Amino acid sequence: MKKTHLTIDGNEAVARVAHRINEVIAIYPITPSSPMSELSDIYTQKNQKNIFGTVPEIMEMQSEGGASGAVHGSLQTGALTTTFTASQGLLLMIPNMYKIAGELTSTVFHVAARSLAAQGLSIFGDHSDVMAVRQTGFALLASNNVQEAHDFALISQAATLKSRLPFIHFFDGFRTSHEVSKIELLDDSVLEEMIEEELVFAHRDRGLSSDKPFIRGTSQNPDVYFQGRESVNTYYENLPGIVQEYMDNFAALTGRVYRLFDFIGAKDAEKIIILMGSGAETAHEVTEYLAEQGEKVAIIKVRLYRPLSVKHFLEVLPHTTKSIAVLDRTKEPGSLGEPLYQDIVSALNELREEDKLGFAMPKIIGGRYGLSSKEFTPSMVKAVFDELSKEKPKNHFTIGIHDDISHTSLEWDKSFKTSDAKTFRGMFFGLGSDGTVGANKNSIKIIGEETQNYAQGYFVYDSNKSGSMTTSHLRFGPNEIKSTYLIESANFIACHQAVFLEKFDLLKNAELGATFLLNTPFSKEMVFSKIPTAVQKEIIEKKIKFYVIDAATVAKNSGMGRRINTVMQTCFFAISGILPREEAIAKIKGSIQKSYAKKGQQIVEMNNKAVDNTLANLFEVAIPTSVQSDIQMKPLIKGDFDDFVKEITAKIIAGDGDDIPVSGIPNDGTWPSGTTQYQKRNIAL
Repeated sequence: MKKTHLTIDGNEAVARVAHRINEVIAIYPITPSSPMSELSDIYTQKNQKNIFGTVPEIMEMQSEGGASGAVHGSLQTGALTTTFTASQGLLLMIPNMYKIAGELTSTVFHVAARSLAAQGLSIFGDHSDVMAVRQTGFALLASNNVQEAHDFALISQAATLKSRLPFIHFFDGFRTSHEVSKIELLDDSVLEEMIEEELVFAHRDRGLSSDKPFIRGTSQNPDVYFQGRESVNTYYENLPGIVQEYMDNFAALTGRVYRLFDFIGAKDAEKIIILMGSGAETAHEVTEYLAEQGEKVAIIKVRLYRPLSVKHFLEVLPHTTKSIAVLDRTKEPGSLGEPLYQDIVSALNELREEDKLGFAMPKIIGGRYGLSSKEFTPSMVKAVFDELSKEKPKNHFTIGIHDDISHTSLEWDKSFKTSDAKTFRGMFFGLGSDGTVGANKNSIKIIGEETQNYAQGYFVYDSNKSGSMTTSHLRFGPNEIKSTYLIESANFIACHQAVFLEKFDLLKNAELGATFLLNTPFSKEMVFSKIPTAVQKEIIEKKIKFYVIDAATVAKNSGMGRRINTVMQTCFFAISGILPREEAIAKIKGSIQKSYAKKGQQIVEMNNKAVDNTLANLFEVAIPTSVQSDIQMKPLIKGDFDDFVKEITAKIIAGDGDDIPVSGIPNDGTWPSGTTQYQKRNIAL
């Protein structure tokens, strides 16, 4: 079978599979799951058929409750049906989820897991939503990266048909749903092999039909309800074996091996971290790094969280284990511990009580990390392993914040890095809607699909979106990329809007000898004297190679107006050295043809002209040996302001919100009024 690779994000990876193995899709868009719905709608509009030879029907409802009701109704006719959701949207589906699970109905809900609105609303990712529905009776299957999201969309569908238990297949909102990565696509033959025809017919046969009338959804009294609830136990007992069976079938078809619990690290590990979701990829990277240095550490990636199979868990837990840290990406106020922690503690205690553990009971601590897409970096993983080395490690800890009230937080050494020297690490700073993100997505696709390199792209923008600063994090290289965290040490930095350089320390993540590209109206002879002293010092001290282009003028002269994306993309390929220059230019023009041909040849020629004009206007700057100006960074806020604005608002605007301690944030979400007047960024051209 010929392998096909494509560079896409997590949402598209899931939608491509879900649309081909379902017949009805009920949708109501909610960030960050909306692209799954939008793409499915596009596929249907293009009359793309599923593996059964029909075009799936898309129904957009007026709420998430309506979408889940439509799913429930459609399933009761025997149609293969799915939906996509997140956050409060998932919570609005709870009443129907109880019914779907209670009636042993096969379906998969694909969830881009996201924070729930509590003291404040957040559109970003954690496991708060999926943990809030774990009591509904749905199985919970976690994928950790874009490839797994693609694969598990299929495995969950196969397993739900055989087990008759509905699934939530979830992956981290934004970190996985919006990460662009090079993956191996599933061929229709694999889908057809995994989705067993007789199970599809059995699902149809259970549908309500006037041809064979029966009653479902009766009212039950105290004499029988309890028994009815207990009657499903064997279905949940059998499910882990069924999921592993289909994981094994999938491995035979594709070569990609998954287990209910995947063990990574030293076989004689003494310190174990247990977690699920995208954070497991960062932990994987760190564990391999430490294990190569002889440290007895390991991680266990939890795939099937509900029902959690104690038998399969014990099979991967080494007898050398002395201490375990269970990490949850959610917060349950007032609980004795977060969900995964509680389940692992219960599992180990039951094994000990039944004399099935086989070795001394390890210490077990639980911790919280990564709420609302808070960064989870290698240095934080290292801090958790270090905590497990202590005689009395801190339980119910947090990592990634500074808790000066309850003192739950662990300290971490930010200098600890695990970056692969062979991996290109680039950061690109743009203005929302200036085309920077789109250009970088094109660059990833060119490198991912036209070379043998692995490729990854992640894009950071705040919820203000258009008009605010965007940061693109791009990685390319010959080795598999498991770095599900922002770039901490970059060998290429591009600033697409010169005004950023006067307000933000864009070079703080530049490594020694990095390349810096600046879009500026100043000439190569004049530009160094026009940038702030602090930036000049960094360029000199870090021996940075400095290139400039007046992208606005090049774009204007090429007929592109203010769209500088093609210009800056060309500069990137011209100086990054990822591809030979001539080959890179040819591939950019090929991408232009592919992207803009539908808009007319004039648009294509305009972009091609911008590419040619770019090369003639890209210059390297000669770096002096000493600072050449006394220009200071501009203050981010001006005027009269109180302590709250000084200590909180100003840090958030500066991009230093991660450093604000717990005591600095209003505990009930009540914010002073009038602070938005300081958030006017003044960062447009």
